[in-house]
Amino acid sequence: MEASKSFQKHWQFYLLIIPAVLYFLIFKYIPMVNAVIAFKDYSVVKGIWHSPWAGLKHFHLFFNNPQFWVLIKNTLFLSLYQIAIGFPVPILLALALNEIRNGFFKRAVQLVTYAPYFISTVVMVSMIMLLLSPRLGVINIILQSFGIESINFLGIPSMFRSVYVWSDVWQGAGYSAVIYLAALAGVDPSLYEAAKVDGASRFQKIIHIDIPGIMPTAVIILILSVGNIMSVGFEKIYLLQNPLNLETAEIIATYVYKIGLLNANFSFATAVGLFNSVVNLILLLLVNAIAKRISSTSLW
Repeated sequence: MEASKSFQKHWQFYLLIIPAVLYFLIFKYIPMVNAVIAFKDYSVVKGIWHSPWAGLKHFHLFFNNPQFWVLIKNTLFLSLYQIAIGFPVPILLALALNEIRNGFFKRAVQLVTYAPYFISTVVMVSMIMLLLSPRLGVINIILQSFGIESINFLGIPSMFRSVYVWSDVWQGAGYSAVIYLAALAGVDPSLYEAAKVDGASRFQKIIHIDIPGIMPTAVIILILSVGNIMSVGFEKIYLLQNPLNLETAEIIATYVYKIGLLNANFSFATAVGLFNSVVNLILLLLVNAIAKRISSTSLW
């Protein structure tokens, strides 16, 4: 009865969430049923449900694969590097923008930092390749003007992670900063007035008002980031890969694509992807529990 009354009273809101619910149901939850092929020797001819069971065979193959620890290491290192750099930069940018009093300059900076987010991955990778080209790249031309030999940035395995992470920060920092700016807009103005009366400096206001004000938002975003630690962006990494940097550029997502689609080993690729998702889920639950205990802020 309560549910019926709630629906009658707020039917407009229920109507609004129906498309979102249908999207997740059709494209996220129903396809999860097909993950059963990770436990089968899938045959295209026999189909999913008539293919013979294989148990944990494909998981054992992955765990005993010489590439296993290399893939885990590359995925973890790249994800942790991305979080370590990509998480604080939008916060710092939002705090800096919040302190700018010149309206025109503030809008200009927001536009310049926000615009790269709308560049497609393919265009972004093309720009990176052009900028870092050993012969004609702008970066190497600048280095040569200072008497430094040109560097093949995408050909040195140890530099791949930095190229990926810092280009990702450049592309996404402005967009992520909008979330923190919205959180800063919700801070009680009376706190700033009280701090001004007490003679607090701008830096002290940032430390004691702004940062605590955006901390719940930052914790939620950090939890979600750690929950996706094993799911580094596939498209950009795959496009930046080449035989020279594969030592550090090969991650679980690209490995699954090559094994599953290019080699048509669907069961093995599904097993690897399922393992990846389970690890992400465990990390999400763990970090959420830690955040809830430490800061009383969590997803649930």
